[in-house]
Amino acid sequence: MQELIQTQKITDDERKQIILEMFADKYCKLILHTTLEKPKSAMEISIEKKIPISTVYRRLQTLYNAKLLAISGSISQDGKKYFLYQSKIKSISVQCDLNVLSIEITPNSARLA
Repeated sequence: MQELIQTQKITDDERKQIILEMFADKYCKLILHTTLEKPKSAMEISIEKKIPISTVYRRLQTLYNAKLLAISGSISQDGKKYFLYQSKIKSISVQCDLNVLSIEITPNSARLA
């Protein structure tokens, strides 16, 4: 069965700038890449990608604020909150000429609802 790939064209200049800044940051790219297929905790991301945990938490918040990351959570049996993070985007396409910057995002179809 063939899947139709839907893309979103970003038209807001401020949103374009935010997306470009996220993809210029190596830690943001690593976090989005590692959370593409399945949601992961901050600790899993930190260990897997060898990123300091404080940096992971800062970038997670930045990505969430930019609407590029989904957060799901639950409470464990011992009463602790447990959050999982997953990329909301599968890919990004940037096209730039001297006058116009065009950005299209492909949503992550593996993402939790």
